[in-house]
Parts: sequence; C-alpha cells; structure tokens
Amino acid sequence: MEEGRSIVALAVGTKAPNFCLKRKTAQGLEDVCLSDRFGKKNTVLLFFPMAFTSVCTKEMCDVSQGLIDFQQWNADVLGISVDNPFAQEAWAKQEGITVPLLSDLDKEVSAKYDVLLPKLAGIGTVAARAAFVIDQEGIIRYSEVTPSPTELPNFDRIREVLAKL
Repeated sequence: MEEGRSIVALAVGTKAPNFCLKRKTAQGLEDVCLSDRFGKKNTVLLFFPMAFTSVCTKEMCDVSQGLIDFQQWNADVLGISVDNPFAQEAWAKQEGITVPLLSDLDKEVSAKYDVLLPKLAGIGTVAARAAFVIDQEGIIRYSEVTPSPTELPNFDRIREVLAKL
C-alpha cells in the first residue's frame, strides 16, 4: 500500500451496490448477481488482491474448508478479485478452493465498494483485502478493509454479525 494511504470501505448500514460478475464453471462462464440473493440469503463478499499468492490462497482455502459454517447462517460466500475468470478457475482447481470466485477484471465493482488498492508491489491496481456482510435486504452489516494485503479479515467478527442476522 502507498505510504500513509488507507482505504475506507462502504459504511455499515448503507445499501450494497448491486453487481453481476463472471464466474468460470465446468459449463462455461456464468453471471453471478448480488441481487439474486436479496430476499433469500445473506452474503459474505471477500475481496482479495490476486490469485496464486500465498495469503490469498490461505484465505480462500480456509474459507472453503469452513463453508458449512456460513451455511448455518443462511449465507453465501463469494470471492472477488481483478483476476480473469480462467485464472481464477485454474487456481481454484489447483488449490481445492470451493468458494465461488468472481472476476472483477475491469475493477468496476471494487471501485463501487471503495476497495481499490493502487499499485500493489508496483504491479498494478488490485482489490484490497476486504470483507462485507450483506443481509437479505441488501444492507451492509459488516465492512472491513484490512490494514495490509498480508492481513486476513476478522472472521470471528464476521461470524458474530452473521449469527445476529
């Protein structure tokens, strides 16, 4: 992250911006829209910088192993990065990641959620590591951007928020 730069994500209590992003499946590319969950499921959005990196792999593998925990709170978990959907699929297969991974290749959704991290490691602009809990009505109930891309979100706090919904 740039020296002295901090990212402040969308605030708790605000309406979550809707989006439709591509996901690569065995059947091809499919659209995944946040609004399809409204009225049915809570949603945990996990923005992460890049596929095939150690911290992102740890996060998505750990969450994949604990997906059943999220289901008890009627919650879907979606991972979002600026990687293309084909790279995301290859990474998921290689690492056993079962969290649906959505491609924000044009960075529009990351910008809507105010989680763009400029010039990470001199490579380019990516999504910061961030977490949002969105209730069935589409309201943000938890919002976190980690201070550094190497730090994971507070999953205990995420579970506490989900348990109250």
